[in-house]
Amino acid sequence: MSIRHGLLALLSRGPRYGYQLRAEFEASTAEAWPLNIGQVYTTLSRLERDGLVTSRGQDEQGRAIYAITEAGGEELERWFATPVDTSDPPRDELVIKLALAVETGDAEMVLHAQRAATMRALQQLTRTKRTADLAQRLVLDSLIFKAEAEQRWLDHCEALLRERR
Repeated sequence: MSIRHGLLALLSRGPRYGYQLRAEFEASTAEAWPLNIGQVYTTLSRLERDGLVTSRGQDEQGRAIYAITEAGGEELERWFATPVDTSDPPRDELVIKLALAVETGDAEMVLHAQRAATMRALQQLTRTKRTADLAQRLVLDSLIFKAEAEQRWLDHCEALLRERR
């Protein structure tokens, strides 16, 4: 996901200022993707340059207010209608770490440390989910499912290592 599309989605609900966009973005994603306020303002500048948002002046506190344009709404609609391309997955540090640990004889240490960290993360995600709204719950459920899949993969790796002995 790009920050630009996330900001367009929030602006489609009405005009907003930068810090408000940051707070709403983080709240909507259950803080799974924290934003630096500089990223927000840099992205807003680019969106304005590209004609996807417009500055609406300032509010009573002097904060710059941004609104989505018609072109921005069309861009957002295209983004929502386009499936996410998962054919080129990102590099997975855990997979690389474990592959190298197998070569050095440290695979069991990596598996043990990762399993403990993943269990702690699952417990925290489950606690957080109890008070989450729908948007946050969708994000948290995705993270929980990924952590559960990681645990299954760690079990699989451990079984392969036992067979190797």
